[in-house]
Amino acid sequence: MKFSELGLNDALLKAIRRSGFEEATPIQEQTIPLALEGKDVIGQAQTGTGKTAAFGLPILQNLDKQHKTIQAVVIEPTRELAIQTQEELFRLGRDENARVQVVYGGADIGRQIRSLKNHVPAILVGTPGRLLDHLKRGTISLDEVKTIVLDEADEMLDMGFISDIESILNYAKNRTQTLLFSATMPKPILRIGEKFMHNPEIVRIKAKELTADLIDQYFVRAKESEKFDIMCRLIDVQGPDLAVVFGRTKRRVDELTRGLQARGYNAAGIHGDLSQVRRMSVLKRFRSGKLDILVATDVAARGLDISGVTHVYNYDIPQDPDSYVHRIGRTGRAGQNGISVTFVTPNEIGYMRTIEQLTKKKMLPLRPPTDDQALHGQLKAAKAQIEELLKGDLSKYEKEANELLENYSALDLVAAFLKNLSKDSSEVKVKITPEKPLPYKGNGRKNHGRGRGKSRGHDRNRHGNFNKRNQKGRTRRGHGNGHEFVIKNKKG
Repeated sequence: MKFSELGLNDALLKAIRRSGFEEATPIQEQTIPLALEGKDVIGQAQTGTGKTAAFGLPILQNLDKQHKTIQAVVIEPTRELAIQTQEELFRLGRDENARVQVVYGGADIGRQIRSLKNHVPAILVGTPGRLLDHLKRGTISLDEVKTIVLDEADEMLDMGFISDIESILNYAKNRTQTLLFSATMPKPILRIGEKFMHNPEIVRIKAKELTADLIDQYFVRAKESEKFDIMCRLIDVQGPDLAVVFGRTKRRVDELTRGLQARGYNAAGIHGDLSQVRRMSVLKRFRSGKLDILVATDVAARGLDISGVTHVYNYDIPQDPDSYVHRIGRTGRAGQNGISVTFVTPNEIGYMRTIEQLTKKKMLPLRPPTDDQALHGQLKAAKAQIEELLKGDLSKYEKEANELLENYSALDLVAAFLKNLSKDSSEVKVKITPEKPLPYKGNGRKNHGRGRGKSRGHDRNRHGNFNKRNQKGRTRRGHGNGHEFVIKNKKG
């Protein structure tokens, strides 16, 4: 369905066209008309399906532009998500001159207070703890708030924010609309719906959409000591445009990042121990295409708002199936195909089976490439780099080139150039410290403890509202070469 059929005004349709989109995603198509009518909505859809626009567009349309009070509050689990939501709402509401402000922990609260006093926003986006802090200080009032949005509700449950959310909802007693969005619907989330919402409409994206049919899911059975070398060979052969590698712990992320960098890959890592400035810097580089590989923990990467991710590598299988759904949701967005590869040690097969039961989709076995096949992929990428270089002006290098040709054959020179560009990564030995294995899970028929932490670590990111693939022509190490095991990078 086109956005023009959803009852949105011309200013919002102009903002949508400016983003290059006409067709609404399923969650947008089903949610926007209900929200425009002022109804309470519970929406179940994974990250990356366009939830910010699903709730943001109706809020923007229903604002009273003359009313200088906070009219809508969007609650996000983390700083990164709050910042991204504020930016997206600002872009969508630019033609409406909508005032949108964000508050979050870890920033100067005095500066936030001054900004709130000088420019009262129509829409306030924030993290639970900082919103509650402002409410207790009396620096914001929710008396005139009409709409409250609880975004990534299951994430906020995981992080221990449910009591804070209930307190915030009690401050907004005059609200007429509550919108709740979550990738999963555990009982505590449903209880919030029962307690704080009035006859909510339920919008569920069907399981096959929830688990992303556009994502080809594979697994590689490997010993712990084999995983890193196999992953490097896969990267060489598959040649992802943008890839996310998931590690279970902060130490794992640091070691994987250093190992990938040592082998010549353009990689950087994020986790909860990094400063806010450092995390945002890494994410900015990744979004702009200045990084090829992002290495992250679950906490740091849930909800990453990044378009163009073609491959997800689960270096460590998650013990929680829901985490798997969030991980692979980094790719396969905006109608584009994506690939996920999960490394599974022999005692983790049970976890893989549990994941397959949740997603209702079998992971296909993937045979690791050989060193020769990986080198072939590297050479193919190196050739592409040379072809790009040949498009430029090379006249000022001709003198030195002729001197080299007097002493060496053209074949030797090109071979040396290819060798320098490709670099045999297997020559660089990398040792990744083994992590404590997950508890044995038999054949996967029973779903034992979910093992979720209640960390309040504010280091995630998110959504995928108007995500477009990064179409910039970029050459990188190793592109698929057609061997039988190779999963080629699909351009959609």
